[in-house]
Amino acid sequence: MSQVSTVVSTVAEPDAARPHPARIYDYYLGGGDHFAADRDAARRMIDVFPDIVPTARASRAFMRRAVRYMVENGIRQIVDIGTGIPTAPSTHQVAHAVSPDVRVAYIDNDPIVAAHAGSHLLGVANTGFFLADLRDPQTVLGHPTIGKLIDFDRPIGLMMSAVLHFVPDEARPAALVAAYRDRLPAGSRLVLSHATADFHSPESGIEEARRVHRDHRAAATVTRPYEQILGFFDGFDLEDPGLVQPSLWRPDSPLPTAAQLARVGGYAGVGTKL
Repeated sequence: MSQVSTVVSTVAEPDAARPHPARIYDYYLGGGDHFAADRDAARRMIDVFPDIVPTARASRAFMRRAVRYMVENGIRQIVDIGTGIPTAPSTHQVAHAVSPDVRVAYIDNDPIVAAHAGSHLLGVANTGFFLADLRDPQTVLGHPTIGKLIDFDRPIGLMMSAVLHFVPDEARPAALVAAYRDRLPAGSRLVLSHATADFHSPESGIEEARRVHRDHRAAATVTRPYEQILGFFDGFDLEDPGLVQPSLWRPDSPLPTAAQLARVGGYAGVGTKL
């Protein structure tokens, strides 16, 4: 397959006056793709639930380590679903630092994300972005950009980092993961992180944070417990150290203290398809 660089060219123009969830999240990560309205909304969220920042950054750091781990262990094509704004270093940057021949297909359902993704990915070889909803696996997996970039006869890295907690229970997220899993060849990896309330009491501000999200018309977050998140890995062999808080998954810096860990409301893991 030849080198491919594909981006969405016709998308909605960013609205600077209205806060947007993807740009708010970019602010938490320390990125630069946000406006004053996004910063105001993010600061309000941080005021009621300060742990949103270490949780978001721990999840993002996990993503980078997991991508590097996959590529170092032979994965040469990645499908990143629910990518959000590609805050640097993004999936393809981490992957290409290890091996420039890695192919990365980014998918998100948000036209605002597409507007920012286009500016980041324009001209980048072996990458593509298209608009689709993870709740429609048939459309995602059958998209022409996937066809140009991804060979389903070879192992694939499927990334669902910090995205399934935006999928409500009635959409059957476990069944959605299974639908993608069933298209993956043996030896493929699933990279997944997910928000949880397991480490926070209602007094922590987590419930108030949900209300603030609703006030800003942001996507509602569904926190799930350990056992439910573990179920997303059915059909995969969890790699060491298993399903853990993101900061504890193969850290490349000193281990966080107990106080630091208590502020990270999430789980993360990498599984290999059997």
